Amino acid sequence: ELAEALAATVALALAGAVVTTLAAIPVVWLAVRHRGWASTVIERSTYIANALPGIVVGLALVVASLRLVPAIYQTAALLVAAYVILFLPRAVVTVRAGLEQAPTVLDDVAHSLGTGPLATARRVTLPLIAPSLGAGTALVFLAISTELTATLMLSPIGTHTLATEFWSASSELRYGAAAPYALLLVLVSIP
Repeated sequence: ELAEALAATVALALAGAVVTTLAAIPVVWLAVRHRGWASTVIERSTYIANALPGIVVGLALVVASLRLVPAIYQTAALLVAAYVILFLPRAVVTVRAGLEQAPTVLDDVAHSLGTGPLATARRVTLPLIAPSLGAGTALVFLAISTELTATLMLSPIGTHTLATEFWSASSELRYGAAAPYALLLVLVSIP
C-alpha cells in the first residue's frame, strides 16, 4: 500500500507539475516580452487561484465536469486540471523570475542572424530560463504532493496518494499507520 501510494503521488505530482509549468510559459512570455494592459490582466488573473481553497476549486470542477463533460469526472486529467488552477501562480512567479533575467537583446541578435522566433526560443531563451523552469516544476511538484482537498474530491476511484492515506489514517486516530506516509512525504520533499 505504501509503494502504491508513493507511485500514485509521484505520477500525479509529476504530471501536474509539468503541465502547470508548461501552462505558465505563455502567460509569462506575454507578461514579460509583450507588456501591455491585456498581458497584465492575463498574468494577474492567474493569481486569483492563489486565494482559493482547494475545496472551492474541487467543487467547481465537480459541478462543471458533471454538467458539461461527465466523462472526465474522476479522471486523472480533471485532477491535473485542478492542480494547474491551484498551483499556476507558483509556476508563473518562478518562471517570470527567470525570463526577466534573460536579456531580450539576445533574442534580437539571434533574429538578426536569421533565426526564426521558435528556433530562437528553443536555442536561446529556453536554455537561459531552464533553471527557473526546473525550480518552478519542483515547487509545484512539492505542493501537489501534499495537496489534499482537491485530490480527495477529484481523484479517480481507487487512487491513493501519500496525503490521502496519511489523512485517512490520522483522521481515524491511527497515528502509527499514518507515520510511514508522513515520513515518505518528508522524504519526497527533500530533493
